[in-house]
Amino acid sequence: MKCIFTGRWLSLGIYLLCLNGLQASETAKPLSLEVALSSVEASHPDLQISLADRDMAIADRDIALSRKDSSLNLEGILRNGSPTTDGHEFLPDNSARLVARKTLYDFGRSHSAEEAATSELSAREAELITTREHRKIEVMSRFFDVLLADMQYTADNELMAVIFVSFDHGKENFAAGKISSVELAELESRFQDTFLKRTASLQRQRISRALLANTLNRSGDLPGELIDPKLESNNRTLPEYDALIPVLLSNNPRLKAQQDLILASQQRLDSVRAEKGPTLDAEVQAADFSRKAITRDNLSAGLILSWPLYQGNRSDARVARELAQLNKNRASLEKLKMDLTQSLLETYLNIVQLQSVGRSSALKQVTHRDLVLERSRGLYELELKSNLGTSMADTVQANLRVRRNEYLLALDFARLEAMLGGKLEGKQIYTK
Repeated sequence: MKCIFTGRWLSLGIYLLCLNGLQASETAKPLSLEVALSSVEASHPDLQISLADRDMAIADRDIALSRKDSSLNLEGILRNGSPTTDGHEFLPDNSARLVARKTLYDFGRSHSAEEAATSELSAREAELITTREHRKIEVMSRFFDVLLADMQYTADNELMAVIFVSFDHGKENFAAGKISSVELAELESRFQDTFLKRTASLQRQRISRALLANTLNRSGDLPGELIDPKLESNNRTLPEYDALIPVLLSNNPRLKAQQDLILASQQRLDSVRAEKGPTLDAEVQAADFSRKAITRDNLSAGLILSWPLYQGNRSDARVARELAQLNKNRASLEKLKMDLTQSLLETYLNIVQLQSVGRSSALKQVTHRDLVLERSRGLYELELKSNLGTSMADTVQANLRVRRNEYLLALDFARLEAMLGGKLEGKQIYTK
């Protein structure tokens, strides 16, 4: 059947046919970036893992703090024994004892273990901050991916309408004998390629929404329409790069976590070395015996000094292990410093590039495409040339480039703030 769609009616018809499964979801309330970012604190596997690590560190600290707690034990002993050295008769020698004991001093091993556990907890809390920052950046990235997928589909759908019109006119011209079968095949091939590209864009819309839903911990609940954020903070002025390095080294949560791990390793090493030292305990005992003897006390109290003289290789092996872990953590810290300073430089330069050259180039491209579109509209109205659809598609692509530049800029600012621990000077300063 001869196609009767032309111009914007054809574009609208193809657009409505291609909304498919997205149409139902887009009836929901539009989702803003602020609402999406509010899910950062919501239960998510990444956050749950970090919280579990923090909770384990709290438990380890409590275990270390309890090493010098008092203990109270009830002991019951069933035993037979001979009362004399030359006797052969064994008599009952049962007893029941209630023993209270408390370590008074262990020459530093408990104190070092407590400090190590506290430092470990501090490291896990810093890692939790890093996880939250990564979640924030991931939500932003997935949110922007959906917006870009929607804009790309709009551009591809617009171009699809134009190519379809050309192909439809080609069939009419072929039927009238104005073009050859080779030219018609070329038009059809171009139409099929454009159709394939538009179909891929439609799939990216759904895939990007599924990824965003997973990031928001709403798997299967695909968001519909998204509100394009203004991103006014992209106009912030940056301090000098050299001024950011000490801020990074002082406030980066990953560096703080690694430094705390080094401190914890050193303190654990001190605790293990102290295992070779003595311990001084106080003990109070109440007992009852089935067989009385003058050397037995029903109530007694005393101090017990215990000094390990030989432990085999156990202590030395534990010291060697903790020393190796300490050296590993120190090397990891130096490696992390190199990685972070390199990442800081790259992110800083990206922001400078996107704020100046990237933004300027994208805006000039939009200005150029707007002028071309106006000229195409004039020629179309005068029926001198029919490239209006192509110009409209190019204009959409140019606007997409502008938004992509702003999205990348917002992500780089978020990464920079995460690296600096949120300490970005002048972040309330905006350019006009």
